[in-house]
Amino acid sequence: MKPLARRLAGVDRLPTAQRAVLGYYAETGRIDYRALAIKSAVDDRMETILDDVYDDCAAALAEAFEVDADAVSFRYETKLTLPAELTLGYLYRRALARSAPGYDPIDDETTGVRGLLRAADPSAPANAESRAYVERAEEATALIVQALLDGDMRDAINDDEFEDFEVSIPGEPTPDPRRVATCVQTHLQGVVEVAFARAPDAVRDAYDDAVDRSEAHQERDERFREAFTDALDGVEGATERIEREYKFAPVPQDTPFAERERDLPYLKTQYDRVGVIYDGMLDAYRGIGFELPEAFGRSIVLAIIGAQIWLDDVDDYDDDVAEGQLTPVTAEYVLHDDDAAAYDEVVSITNRYFDLARSYAEAADSPLNGIAVEYILRSGEPERLPGSGA
Repeated sequence: MKPLARRLAGVDRLPTAQRAVLGYYAETGRIDYRALAIKSAVDDRMETILDDVYDDCAAALAEAFEVDADAVSFRYETKLTLPAELTLGYLYRRALARSAPGYDPIDDETTGVRGLLRAADPSAPANAESRAYVERAEEATALIVQALLDGDMRDAINDDEFEDFEVSIPGEPTPDPRRVATCVQTHLQGVVEVAFARAPDAVRDAYDDAVDRSEAHQERDERFREAFTDALDGVEGATERIEREYKFAPVPQDTPFAERERDLPYLKTQYDRVGVIYDGMLDAYRGIGFELPEAFGRSIVLAIIGAQIWLDDVDDYDDDVAEGQLTPVTAEYVLHDDDAAAYDEVVSITNRYFDLARSYAEAADSPLNGIAVEYILRSGEPERLPGSGA
């Protein structure tokens, strides 16, 4: 069965989500039907959370543009919520494990004869506790999603990247995207500030630390751009500088990685770029009171760093070269004289991240994380890169 699953996972005509499940089975020999049910519940809850958030953003836009709130719509395509979805799924799984047989704390329903006999009363201590656990997890996720969107909106404003906005405002055929983003970001920041004021200090500290570290990386962006331009121009020592300061920059001891990860190419720069945000997210959950194992966190952070390279940096390769942006992908094409060798290195590096993410997902007993890695892998289009042979 595993060889068949592996072949089917490579069939492009199948939906990516199905290919991810097949790929996970091909890698692990495991089909976790509970994980698939949890994923469906997470998808439903996340859709509700985002709908509510975007409706509130639309109301803020209506006030700013002085139009009827019912006539304004706002949506924003982002991959940022995936780690929060995975964390909510992990917490759902723990809630189910704490419940009496037959009771579903996610839907708050009893099922089957065993459920009717042993768990018909949702106020039974174990079930009441598991239901309260679900509600706390959903409340925490709603806050964290808004904090992530706030940060992403700040990045969009800083980078002038507004192509993912879907906004409709009466009397504004082409609303100024910067004004829209600034209004939405201000609204989200206000919501997050109020929520943080009610949360334990550890939650705010985790968020602030992650933002500070990410912004420090952005401040070094111009230096990385200069190194990239120098390498393209053939300036002596430029490629060595990229290897020393970007590809193999020393990883501080306070970052959450074991020795086997510390020689990963681009770990330090990409952790500061994207990984630290999700470390902060995980610490925020912990600050609220949820226990998340170290392996679970490492799986998410490594998968997201791999996704940043495999999805965004691969997709944006041509634009990044034109704009002089140094990324792991553009770096490999100046570090190699041969396009095919650069392509092979990009594939090899991302696979190292994904392999480690898979192993940590297994250690954390989080099949959703493992399926997410397969989904990311099968969503990439590396054939777009020079030297792919496609």
